[in-house]
Amino acid sequence: MPVLARARIQVLKASRPLAGILFVTTLAGCSLVEDRSERYVNAPEGKPIQLPEGADSDRLAEAMPIRSINTDDSRRLYPSSVPRPPDMTSDILDENYVIEELDGRVWLLVNEVPGRLWPAVQGWMNESGLGVAHDSPQLGLQQSELANFSKRSRQLVGLSDDATADEPRIIVQTRLAPGIRRKTTEIRVRQLELEQSPDGLMSWQDQQASAEARKQQKALLADLGAYLQGREETQSVSRAASGMVAEPLVRLLSNDNDVAQAITIELDYGRSWAEVNRSLEEIGASVQDLNRSEGWLEVDFRNQDERTPGWFAWFSNKAEPMHTHTVRIEQGDDVQRVTVEQVENYEGEMTPSDLLTQLFDHLY
Repeated sequence: MPVLARARIQVLKASRPLAGILFVTTLAGCSLVEDRSERYVNAPEGKPIQLPEGADSDRLAEAMPIRSINTDDSRRLYPSSVPRPPDMTSDILDENYVIEELDGRVWLLVNEVPGRLWPAVQGWMNESGLGVAHDSPQLGLQQSELANFSKRSRQLVGLSDDATADEPRIIVQTRLAPGIRRKTTEIRVRQLELEQSPDGLMSWQDQQASAEARKQQKALLADLGAYLQGREETQSVSRAASGMVAEPLVRLLSNDNDVAQAITIELDYGRSWAEVNRSLEEIGASVQDLNRSEGWLEVDFRNQDERTPGWFAWFSNKAEPMHTHTVRIEQGDDVQRVTVEQVENYEGEMTPSDLLTQLFDHLY
C-alpha cells in the first residue's frame, strides 16, 4: 500500500508540468490556425456547368436562382466591419392595435396611414349606431349624431336601456392624426355631454381627462380596434383624408459635415419625455439616473465590445454599468429640443452624434 501511494504522488507531480504546457498551447492555438476569412473574396469564379448534348435545360434549371454580383467591386465585400442591415422595425409595431395612455390622454396606436383608416373609422361610427353628422378630413375629425336615439349607440356610450327626457345629450368625436413613427396613426375619441344637439362640428379640445372619462375612452377605443382588426383586408383609401399627412413630428438637425447635433420633437414635454425615455431603453442605452423636472437622463451607451471584459471574463464579474452620456431635453412651448453630452471620463467609440442618430432612427 505505501508503494502504491508513492506511485500516485509521483504521477500527480509529473502531470502538473504537462497540464501547464497544455494550457499555454491551448491559448496560443488560435494564432497557429490559418485565417481563411478572406479566401472567398479572392476566389476565382468557377466555370458554368455544361449540360450533356440533347439534355432538357428547362428540367435542370436552378430551383432558386442566385442574383449575379459584379465581381469588379468585390473588395467591398470584406470591409473592416460587416454593415448592419437596415432597421425595418421603424415601420412595424410589435402589436398593430395598442391603446396607450400618458398624462391624462388616451389614444389607439395603429400601424397604418390616416388615409386608409379614415373610411374604416367612419364605418365603425355608422355600424355602431353613432352615425356621422359632421366631419373634416383636413382636421381628422368625425363627429357623431346624438347617441341617445339608437339602442346600439346607447349601450356603447353607457346609457341605460330606458330613455328619459332629462338625460344628457351625448355625442362622440374621433380624431385621427399621424403618429410619431412612420406610417402610424394615433386615434383619439371623446364622449361629450350636451344640453342639446350641436349645430355643427365642434372644435377638438386637447385637455386631460378624468379617470372616469379615460375609462370610457378606453372602452370605445377597444371596440374601435376590434372593428378595424376584423376589416384589415377590406380597407379602402380616402383621397380627402390623404392630405392629412403632416410634416414629421421628429427631426434630426445636423451641421455642414452631416454630424448630428440635436433632435426636435413637436409634442408637449410630457409626451416627448416618455418617448425619449422608452426609446433609450429600446436601443440599449440603459438609463442610470434621470430628473424629469430638470430634463436630463444619464445613460450607459457603450457598445457590446466595450461592455465585454474580454477572453478572461470568466475570471471576473459582469461589467458594471457606467455613465457615458447625458441626454438633455430643453422644454419649449410647442417644440422640445434633445441634445447629448459625453462625460469626460468616457473614452470609448460611441459619440453623442451616434446616440442622437440611433435615437432618431427609433423615434421616427
